[in-house]
Amino acid sequence: MGALFRSEEMNLCQIFLQSEAAYACVSELGELGMVQFKDLNPDVNAFQRKFVSEIMRCEEMERKLRYIHRELKKDGMKIPDRDENPKAPAPKEMIDLEATFEKIESELKEVNTNAEALRRNYLELTELKEVLKKTQIFFAEHGRHGIVDDAQHALAHDEGGGGFVPVTSVQLGFVAGVIPREKVPAFERLLWFANRGNTFLKHDEIDQPLEDPVSGDAISKCVFLIFFQGEQLKARVRKICEGFKATLYPCPESASERVEMLNGVSTRLEDLNTVLHQTEDHRKRVLMSAQKEIRPWIIKVKKIKAIYHTLNMCNFDVSHNSLIAECWTPVSGLEEIQSALKHGTELSGSTVPSILHRMQTKEVPPTYFKTNKFTTVFQEIIDAYGIATYQEVNPAPYAIISFPFLFAVMFGDFGHGFIMFLAGLWMVITEKKLTSGKSDNEIMSMFVGGRYIITMMGLFSVYTGLIYNDCFSKSVNIFGSGWHPSYDFRTLQKETSWTMNPADHFDNTTGPYPFGVDPIWQSSMNKITFTNSLKMKMSVIFGVSQMLLGVLLSFVNHAYFRRPLNVFCEFIPQLVFLMCLFGYLVALVFYKWLFFTAECPQYAPQLLIQFINMFLLTYTPRVMPANFTGDLYACTSIEPTSINATSQTVFFEHQQPIQITLVILALLMVPTMLLVKPFVLRARHNARVKRRQGLYATSQRTLIHNEEHPEPSDDSKGVKGDKPEAHLSDIELGAVRGKDNIAINGEEEDGGIVGHSEVGISEPEENEEEFDMGEVFIHQAIHTIEYCLGCISHTASYLRLWALSLAHAQLSEVLWSMLFRFGLTFDMAYVGGILLWAVFGAFAVVTVAVLLLMEGLSAFLHTLRLHWVEFNSKFYMGDGYKFAPYNFKHLLDADLDE
Repeated sequence: MGALFRSEEMNLCQIFLQSEAAYACVSELGELGMVQFKDLNPDVNAFQRKFVSEIMRCEEMERKLRYIHRELKKDGMKIPDRDENPKAPAPKEMIDLEATFEKIESELKEVNTNAEALRRNYLELTELKEVLKKTQIFFAEHGRHGIVDDAQHALAHDEGGGGFVPVTSVQLGFVAGVIPREKVPAFERLLWFANRGNTFLKHDEIDQPLEDPVSGDAISKCVFLIFFQGEQLKARVRKICEGFKATLYPCPESASERVEMLNGVSTRLEDLNTVLHQTEDHRKRVLMSAQKEIRPWIIKVKKIKAIYHTLNMCNFDVSHNSLIAECWTPVSGLEEIQSALKHGTELSGSTVPSILHRMQTKEVPPTYFKTNKFTTVFQEIIDAYGIATYQEVNPAPYAIISFPFLFAVMFGDFGHGFIMFLAGLWMVITEKKLTSGKSDNEIMSMFVGGRYIITMMGLFSVYTGLIYNDCFSKSVNIFGSGWHPSYDFRTLQKETSWTMNPADHFDNTTGPYPFGVDPIWQSSMNKITFTNSLKMKMSVIFGVSQMLLGVLLSFVNHAYFRRPLNVFCEFIPQLVFLMCLFGYLVALVFYKWLFFTAECPQYAPQLLIQFINMFLLTYTPRVMPANFTGDLYACTSIEPTSINATSQTVFFEHQQPIQITLVILALLMVPTMLLVKPFVLRARHNARVKRRQGLYATSQRTLIHNEEHPEPSDDSKGVKGDKPEAHLSDIELGAVRGKDNIAINGEEEDGGIVGHSEVGISEPEENEEEFDMGEVFIHQAIHTIEYCLGCISHTASYLRLWALSLAHAQLSEVLWSMLFRFGLTFDMAYVGGILLWAVFGAFAVVTVAVLLLMEGLSAFLHTLRLHWVEFNSKFYMGDGYKFAPYNFKHLLDADLDE
């Protein structure tokens, strides 16, 4: 849990791998899953890398596995869901895998090709059999001469004069075939119009649907007979049949020949059916043998491909005997990484160990949090807003408590919260079963992924429901009410409503209700007025408290990253601004709760008006009456008019100077946040520039002094030990001066030669980050305005806690009144119970659909906004990038990307 408050310390490492041990070492690192490799070849094309051929072989194996997987799905055979994690096979085992996949694929393709050909033959023979049977039925119903006579009467007419010719002079032919059922109407119309009515069509639907030989889908077809006259019409009919994809079959004219042909076709169909069954049995045996091993095959191929993809990110050394890799690793996992490298070297049989070297770098490391199945969902909520900057405070541990609590403040109902808690608890108990298989239902998968936060939200809603004393919009009297009405039945009959004075009807001996809201408020007419006041004040208290926590966490960040300027110029002014205004408002809420009782309800302060008057500097003091010896601001039964006490007058001593001081302090913090930091940064920058100019001028004066020295004689060169610069030419001297600048200033000047006129002038350095006062000032102004206005808007934003709680309570009460009240108040005997039983189903459905799902989703989204905007904006930068380790864990599913 400690690592969750701040991201893990990361380190950039360099790994030296021997060529023969690289594959095994990378495989072990993948099993460990604690290394994020850097691509050392970003400018190299993917097809020009070292291990591209191995990756292409893996993609070919994946293609073959996808083909086998499709064949399994086609036969309704699922991949067995076993919890297994096979190791990545050695490179030499790739040949065996490729041979196995090639054998299975070729065998399946051959079987499928033969089966398709057999099914096509079976379809043709089946269609021929239907044609022969239907033709036999046609001729049997009308007789050979009867159907021909009908066709002759329909076709025998004189085209030229319209007169009929003798039927004996018409010689008819016919063709028979099969056509899809949906094409029959269009086929019939085209035959009529194309042949001008000179054809006679007879069709009938095949009773049993046929099977498509390629897709296996059921298709419906019809048998047709077409009678025509002459060879010209015969050719035209054949072309029309070809255009409609109709299949023509030979059909003898004599009945005996048709019967003989039908018997032969039936015999061939029986033999073909036997061969088809044998082919399907052989195909099923091949698929069953592949089904047992396809899951480990898929995982192995994925691991091999991931290993070679990682090796492509490495560089070879000069001798090409070893690979060099760079990676980010958690410091806490260095020993495990070294053990994995050692184990991989032993597996490969290499005698040269792999070397892990820690590097120094100025790069920003990735952000890594160690999470478990409980904290993962809370961390993902924060990551959705933005990945934490490296080593900054993580809001997730605080969200574990604050997120379900703020949700429960809006959702507070004991009954609804208990149902949600039971649903979450069921998902937690059965999590192994729910998470073991892959579900196609995305909504259910989302609920299962958030099972722990749902359980927490339900549990906290039970607590806030007890505080609100709300259970399906009704209150429960557990401890006994502190109010005891003394009205008798006759008194209650006179009036429909009575006001209960606390002095007369409240039991001061037992005190208030021990836990939560007193149940008597359920029957009161001013329940909403009371609960609104309570929930509104609680919302402000919770909101200011969470914002204060965010500001305090910003100090933790500043202290950790050693930014004292931010502490004095941002944290302290922000804290003072928040506490002087809204911290004071929270103090007023508690002051009113503690010091104003039922004895002085007339002049209890209206905090909203008082807070507005605080900024307007408008104050109405109380008046000290004559002969008054008591406390002017105490809550007593004194007449309010005698001391000028109202809800808008001052209500505690020294209120005016205290509030004026707080307003002035808050206003002074605005220019402090706005101006101090930019001018301090500007002063630091100017001091740094002057310091570098001084160093630069010193180096120039030294060189000029050496240059102006008279040239010594040859004899004196070795004796006096003069510097060699005195004997160099102007160009050489310039080069030396440049080197001297590097030694003194740490950076080389743009010009190599510095002249006499440039002494004391410092040119801006290339690597020096330019300081733009305008940009810094604008950036600080934006943050100052955002914080000051944000404190106001964010405090108002927390009122959504009160608004959604009110909406949820009212919806629950409306649902109870619309449904259950009818059954509970029905006068007829037994009818109310029957009606109550009938509406319970509707009540349960609406409760789950509206009050649990819709209202729960609404409260969840509002809670999400409060954490993302109101809380995180006070301290959380969220501009980091996530640690993405090279891990085989995500390769354990049996899915293959297309």
